[in-house]
Amino acid sequence: MDEVSVPTAVASSEQSSELLGYPPEARLLIVNCDDFGMYPAINAAVIESIEEGIATSCSLMVPCPGAPQAMKLLSQRPQIPFGIHLTLVCEMPRIPWGPLSDRERVPSLLDPAGELFSPTPAGRAALLSQAQLDEVELEFRAQIDAVAAAELTPTHLDFHCLADGGRDDILNLTVELATEYGLAVRIWLEPGRQAMRSRRLPVTDNDFLDSFSLDLEGKAARYAQLLRDLPAGLTEWAVHPSLGDKESQTVDGGWLVRRTDYEFLISPQAREVLQQEDITVVDYRTIQRVWSKTVSP
Repeated sequence: MDEVSVPTAVASSEQSSELLGYPPEARLLIVNCDDFGMYPAINAAVIESIEEGIATSCSLMVPCPGAPQAMKLLSQRPQIPFGIHLTLVCEMPRIPWGPLSDRERVPSLLDPAGELFSPTPAGRAALLSQAQLDEVELEFRAQIDAVAAAELTPTHLDFHCLADGGRDDILNLTVELATEYGLAVRIWLEPGRQAMRSRRLPVTDNDFLDSFSLDLEGKAARYAQLLRDLPAGLTEWAVHPSLGDKESQTVDGGWLVRRTDYEFLISPQAREVLQQEDITVVDYRTIQRVWSKTVSP
């Protein structure tokens, strides 16, 4: 999964939350459900986590086998904000997916067997060492255009298992694509955050949380404590809910991480703590509005 860290405050003269129109002391939280479209049990849990729980948005993996169902669910729920989880790797050998582009047009994105790389450290390193930027752009555009062809309107771009794209040129390409399509970008590492905020583009003020970083034991209590300790500014959590049903357990070694995420997101405790702590939950529509006003094609 993506690199992970636990939120702490980041010193800055102006926080991204202020760029969004909130006072400096406001605590803003995006709870984004990653991996939407991977398989049906994830799709169902993501929708419930947004409609019934505390999640605020999701990110769609367009090349995955569950993506058609996910896009149908989104078409039936235009109120749900979603991004595109740009996907260059595949970690599910039992439900494999490949690029949307013809393989012969993106050979640098494929391993020696002609498949997408695994997001293991070695797999990511091999991909990033050989990926040609024009082929990355071809595949990213294919994924974005597939969403447009389904008459869906995303809010942002982010990355599956490649933090900030994994390379500076890939991140720069993604920001250019976001500008072209009127979207925001999830950026959560330095120096990318500082570079975007110097352009008055809001990104997370505080360190990013990937739910795969949390221990399973006592996870709900840990989530509740993280909410109580949430610093001022804009924070984002990338969560990964799934129903954890038999299908999940068959195909996904991370199913228990996903199931425990789902259980907390839809729990009364989660909503109660948010209310007690006066935390404002936002989604990428808020971020997108500022990005689209600040940058232009």
